[in-house]
Amino acid sequence: MIKKIDRANRILLSQIQKDATLSLEKLSAVCNLSIPSVQRRLKQLRMLNIVDKEVAILNPSILGQKMTFVILVELERHSLQQLNSFRLVVLKEDRVQQCYFVTGQCDFTLICNVRDMEDFEDLRSVLLIDNPNVKQFRASVVMEKTKVSLEVPLENNLA
Repeated sequence: MIKKIDRANRILLSQIQKDATLSLEKLSAVCNLSIPSVQRRLKQLRMLNIVDKEVAILNPSILGQKMTFVILVELERHSLQQLNSFRLVVLKEDRVQQCYFVTGQCDFTLICNVRDMEDFEDLRSVLLIDNPNVKQFRASVVMEKTKVSLEVPLENNLA
C-alpha cells in the first residue's frame, strides 16, 4: 500500500496524466525504475483510485461538435430530491461534458459541446426550458479554449 506519493510516483503520475499510452519501457526509463516496479506502482495507484480513469480525449470539432457553451443554472427549489432530479437529467445528456454543483450566483455550471445553434436550442429545451425546477440560466458561447486540462498538479511536498 502506498502511504505517500514519493518522487518516483510523482514522476510516474505526471507522465501518465500527460500520455496514458506511454510504454512500460518509457516509463521505466523516465522514472529510473525497473519495468516490474513500474507495473507494481501503476497497479497500486489504480487500486487506490489515485489513477481514476485512463481515457482517450477526442477532438469534438473534428467530430462535428463545433460549439462549446458554458451554462450557469439556477434552480427554483433546492431540496435533495430536486437537486438529484436535475443531476439525473444532466447525467443522461451526452452533450453535457462537465457539470459542477457550485456556490454563488448559480447552482450548477455546465460545459456542453453541440454541433450548432440548432443543436444548442434542442439541448436548451431538454435541460432547461422544459424543466420546471430551472429558475433561470445564462449561456455563453466559448470563443476560444485557452486552456483545457484535467491534469492534477503534483506538488513536491506530497512525499
